[in-house]
Amino acid sequence: MSPVPMLILFLFQHALNSGIRCYHVAPVLCQRAKVAMSHFEPNEYINYEKLEKNINIVRKRLDRPLTLSEKIVYGHLDDPAKQEIERGKTYLRLRPDRVAMQDATAQMAMLQFISSGLPKVAVPSTIHCDHLIEAQSGGEKDLRRAKDINQEVYNFLATAGAKYGVGFWKPGSGIIHQIILENYSYPGVMLIGTDSHTPNGGGLGGICIGVGGADAVDVMAGIPWELKCPKVIGVKLTGKLSGWSSPKDVILKVAGILTVKGGTGAIIEYHGPGVDSISCTGMATICNMGAEIGATTSIFPYNARMKKYLGKTGRADIAALADEFQQHLVPDSGCQYDQVIEINLSELKPHINGPFTPDLAHPVSDIGAVAEKEGWPVDIRVGLIGSCTNSSYEDMGRSAAVAKQALAHGLKCKSKFTITPGSEQIRATIERDGYAQILRDVGGLVLANACGPCIGQWDRKDIKKGEKNTIVTSYNRNFTGRNDANPETHAFVTSPEIVTALSIAGTLKFNPETDYLTGADGKKFKLEAPDADELPKLEFDPGQDTYQYPPKDGSGQHVDVSPTSQRLQLLEPFDKWDGKDLEDMLILIKVKGKCTTDHISAAGPWLKFRGHLDNISNNLLIGAINIENGKANSVRNALTQEFGPVPDTARYYKKMGVKWAVIGDENYGEGSSREHAALEPRHLGGRVIITKSFARIHETNLKKQGLLPLTFADPADYNKIHPVDKLSIVGLADFAPGKPLKCIIKHPNGSQETIMLNHTFNESQIEWFQAGSALNRMKELQQKSS
Repeated sequence: MSPVPMLILFLFQHALNSGIRCYHVAPVLCQRAKVAMSHFEPNEYINYEKLEKNINIVRKRLDRPLTLSEKIVYGHLDDPAKQEIERGKTYLRLRPDRVAMQDATAQMAMLQFISSGLPKVAVPSTIHCDHLIEAQSGGEKDLRRAKDINQEVYNFLATAGAKYGVGFWKPGSGIIHQIILENYSYPGVMLIGTDSHTPNGGGLGGICIGVGGADAVDVMAGIPWELKCPKVIGVKLTGKLSGWSSPKDVILKVAGILTVKGGTGAIIEYHGPGVDSISCTGMATICNMGAEIGATTSIFPYNARMKKYLGKTGRADIAALADEFQQHLVPDSGCQYDQVIEINLSELKPHINGPFTPDLAHPVSDIGAVAEKEGWPVDIRVGLIGSCTNSSYEDMGRSAAVAKQALAHGLKCKSKFTITPGSEQIRATIERDGYAQILRDVGGLVLANACGPCIGQWDRKDIKKGEKNTIVTSYNRNFTGRNDANPETHAFVTSPEIVTALSIAGTLKFNPETDYLTGADGKKFKLEAPDADELPKLEFDPGQDTYQYPPKDGSGQHVDVSPTSQRLQLLEPFDKWDGKDLEDMLILIKVKGKCTTDHISAAGPWLKFRGHLDNISNNLLIGAINIENGKANSVRNALTQEFGPVPDTARYYKKMGVKWAVIGDENYGEGSSREHAALEPRHLGGRVIITKSFARIHETNLKKQGLLPLTFADPADYNKIHPVDKLSIVGLADFAPGKPLKCIIKHPNGSQETIMLNHTFNESQIEWFQAGSALNRMKELQQKSS
């Protein structure tokens, strides 16, 4: 053998013996190198080969081109050869690649996992501490205070993570979705997260879906995860973003078109030549806020902007592998969408949505006049930038570019102004590059790397509760009272640069595209459209190390839950169905109008009880409006005829052994993924929720906890039920997929009428109901198998 081949063979053998990956070795010597899903999990590899194999099986079966969403979803099927596939109809059994949990929902998810009796999670999983840090006086002080107040919860999550093999991101690390984008999302991944804005990862070409904790437990337990086969809505982007228009304006426009329920049961798939004009983090912004239109998730096709971001975040090896499999990370030519929306980015104007709902869309140029006409306050009390939707390096750079112009003319913000970095990496990098100081100089307060005011973690002092006022944010939601618990706060969502410009002007009547400001020298000037780098010229500064690796063997780790704790409570299994019809149920509340998960289980100060089911149940439906009296948290006790708080009334019924139901309106349970909105009614004796329609995540959460989410076969039947009626659900012995249930309404005068109720239960979900919950059913199956 000649010296050269001998040398190649020697080097190849040395590489194998040393554990070094092969990147540039001939195929005859080495197959494709393994690439880790994340540098935090070097032994967990991306499996594009399996994705490719499954896609080819399904494409051959369906005999048609596939959308990108279909490729990734069907590429994760448990049994691609036999799975029945019909968009919007069948339930798919899937094998997601990983799980992510934020600290508020991770408490209940880990408590449920502990109840399962399993020794370790079956897929890579992480916990992220971002929800329990209250914005008060600034980043460092607020973080110290949060660590002190939440020490018991943080210790529980850290030790539970160590025992069961879950990575733990400490408080101060940043917002879960920014951390996922920086470290865990990649083209073609299927990730589920216990937060409704998990779709943020679609900005890197992944199918990332928000779920409740019980769904996360299924995946962590190694059980196939069920999802109703999504429809696919295509959004074709043409033209190019420019000027004051931003990626946020794309989703604000789409929200205005589809409304808060228009995406329910569908994946939003962006495509077209305009995609390439949007940065990777900009695509993440668009996917993130897709939660506000009820979408299962949103996604963009793999492209050069994603490759650039992967490289900058230390994952060039993933980008190189994605290049090899690119044909599976973009839609097939000729694929068909269930609906198509087209947006010309060159014509897209800056938007601002609100108040009180994220789908009330207005061009920024119109909002001042609309606000005056509607009687909304035009003076802006606070501008807030950041959140999981808009806290990237590019977002901070564009905001700083606006602020810098104001400072050059001697101006500062007329409104109060806050900045929330998305992660410790973003915080450290914008400090190094000067953006943070510019934003401070213009009057801003830099908050902790956390969710903060976006989820109601805001100790607001500048107004009194009940005072009518306006705030503008770069957040994603603006439901009544969400940010500050004040129902009179008119919250508007827009891009960070528009928030910054409006905060400088102090009024909704300012349009930065056309209007002038007056500098300190008395001269008028116009803000120029901001321009900033999408990624830093230098490498990202990682900042402080805030990650805790799980040990290889955590079996000896102790997880402490004190029986006297007011923050944590071990779970008791819910009672099994007794095999009988649900007869003579009382109506706890008939809800009037919008009822989000914020109305059902408020956040803000209640977040501290997310690990204690009995304590947090004291907020059940306190924000919902009772149709009987038009009030929140005031319902008639049918047994005493006295009006009182909703949770107290539910507890009284439970004490008296009386089952109860809730009657809801359209899109019941929209918003957050919080499963507490399902756990609480079950814990307090509820059995049935009847509505005109449900939001996807909440409907699944209710099923998981053994409740019956049912919808009126005729939506007009909502008007036939009155708060003083009694309800019976009959025919449960023959409960079957696709078979409506009969509801008998008994009126106080002795008359009765019958209506039909629809449901979306499949066979396994009916077993959840019969067992009392999905977790109970899991234990039954474990006992059978052992």
